[in-house]
Order: sequence, then C-alpha cells, then structure tokens
Amino acid sequence: MSADATPVDLTNHFLIAMPGLNDELFGRSVVYICEHSAKGALGLIVNKPAGLTLGELFERLELPLARTPWASQPVLRGGPLQMERGFVLHDDMGTPVAVGPSHPPTSGAPMADDEAAASAPATVYASSLKVAGAGLELTTSRDVLEAVSVGAGPRRLLLALGYSSWGEGQLESELADNAWLTVPADPAILFEVPLAQRYERAMALLGVQPWMLTPGAGRA
Repeated sequence: MSADATPVDLTNHFLIAMPGLNDELFGRSVVYICEHSAKGALGLIVNKPAGLTLGELFERLELPLARTPWASQPVLRGGPLQMERGFVLHDDMGTPVAVGPSHPPTSGAPMADDEAAASAPATVYASSLKVAGAGLELTTSRDVLEAVSVGAGPRRLLLALGYSSWGEGQLESELADNAWLTVPADPAILFEVPLAQRYERAMALLGVQPWMLTPGAGRA
C-alpha cells in the first residue's frame, strides 16, 4: 500500500473466498470481519459447520438450553486459531456499566491499547468486542451462554469454535492477490440463511454467482 493510500477498514464486511482459493478450511468460505485496523484483522468463518449443534454443546457444558428451537442450530468452525474456545457473535446488548475487557483475549488478534480499551463502549458481558457500526458484539466469556441457558441473553446469536486472524498488512496482501471478494455484511446471512446457502447468498450481494468467476467459465 502506498504511503498516501487510504487505509481500508473492512469491519462489518464479508470476505468471500474466490473460487480459486484452494484451502480445506477457507475454500468457499464466508468470513465475517469483526475488527480491522492497521494492526490486522479478526473474523469468523460463518458458513462451515463444526460438527455439533448448540444443544449438544450446551449439554457438554452442563447447561440447560431454555430456547429449545436453538438446540438444532449448528455450531460453526470459526477459524484455525484457538478451536477449543467458543466465540459468540450476537446482538449488541448495551449497558451503561462496563464489566470487563472490551476485547476478546485472543492471542495473535489485533487488540486495542489500554487507553483505547478503557474508553471503549460498555458491554454487559465480561469479555466482549463491540463490532463498530454493526450493532453486534463478539463475546468469548461463558456468561453469555449462561444467560442464554435460562432464556435471557441476546435475541440472535451464532457460536463458533475458533477464529480467524490476519497480521499487519496480511489481509491487504491477500486482497491484492485476488484471494477474496469483499462486501458489506448482511445480518440475514449471519442469522437466518442456512449454512449451505451462505456462500451463494453472499456472492449475490455483489450481483455475481460463483460460476461467473471460475477460470474459463463461458468458453466453448
């Protein structure tokens, strides 16, 4: 990036894998970017299942699940980092009192400095990151699941195991190599569209279909 180039902030955007991205995890993936700054980016893959449901996960955590319709909701494979940890993306809960760190304690993820963290918007949970301009939060503390277990907590959520992270300049380099398409995120894709349809639906936000980007498409 040149010195006079305007930095790109992809917070609250989807990264959509180009058809030529050959990777077991990131191939045909849709990644929701929760934070993007000069220090790097943090996001969750939102269309790859982890192989269990919310009901099964709550059972493993020895928590009830008061919202029975959520029991069949798939847990996602959010990325290759810290896959033993849960990352909950949910509606902004909003509270006038800060309870703890404003950012998830994720090793290798871009973090605000102490001064910025102290002035960050308050959140009701012990460890949450407010996604700028999205009306969403990313929470890593167990208290959000405990709230959901008794029928409280956010109105909408998705839960992922692991997260995705890019270091300084890494995502920009991948964008320059045409590994990803980008588009402002649609909450309906995050919370309503079935996993198997999210890649095509995200592409449709750009007015394209995957076959249109495949090398050699349309040739006899």
